[in-house]
Amino acid sequence: MCRHLAWLGQPRSLAELVLEPPSSLLVQSWAPRRQRHGTINADGWGVGFWAAGHDGPVRWRSPRPMWADPSFASVAPVLRSGCVVAAVRSATVGMPLEESAVAPFTDGRALVSHNGRVDRAALPAVRDAESTVDSALLAALVFDRGLDALGDVVREVAGRDPAARLNLLAADGARLLATTWGDTLSVLVTPAGTALASEPWDDDPSWSDVPDRHLVEVTPDGVALVPLDPPEPT
Repeated sequence: MCRHLAWLGQPRSLAELVLEPPSSLLVQSWAPRRQRHGTINADGWGVGFWAAGHDGPVRWRSPRPMWADPSFASVAPVLRSGCVVAAVRSATVGMPLEESAVAPFTDGRALVSHNGRVDRAALPAVRDAESTVDSALLAALVFDRGLDALGDVVREVAGRDPAARLNLLAADGARLLATTWGDTLSVLVTPAGTALASEPWDDDPSWSDVPDRHLVEVTPDGVALVPLDPPEPT
């Protein structure tokens, strides 16, 4: 349904992370290589990152395809950050096409992106969601519970909607958290930092696939994977 990525490490330009790799997020907007659901991601894009001298994350989002936004391409080489979350969107049928529906979502302190789908009726009531789309409601639930509860949120929602796909990607400026639940995720560890992505942005053999139904935590100290147990019956 979407493709997303995150970076934690030495500051890199948004162009290096999102536009320049041979299978970049830009390329994945029209030619994803591992996407299981949908064929293109042309229903919007977004980038969130932490900038020097600014406490919370800043964002640039658009409801247009990433390839149709040359203004972003013109400034991406000079925007640098050590913590970035970016996504391209393939909208669930019936969901609105608007900027507020595009990840990453924020509560002013953290960023959350969702690759997948979930029945909105399976989500507990939340406040302050940025949009009525399923991903925005799910992100608001994560913000309400806290990033440390990310795995618990996924298990709870999956228990209510067994068909849900719940690959989530979150950042708070100092660490990355992600879940695999029904779709792909890969990790790349380099001396400069660590990337998480729905699919590798190049053919570097150092990329490794994260098993399904796992929680991933990335900090400056390394990468930890924890299995997510099946949800309790509801």
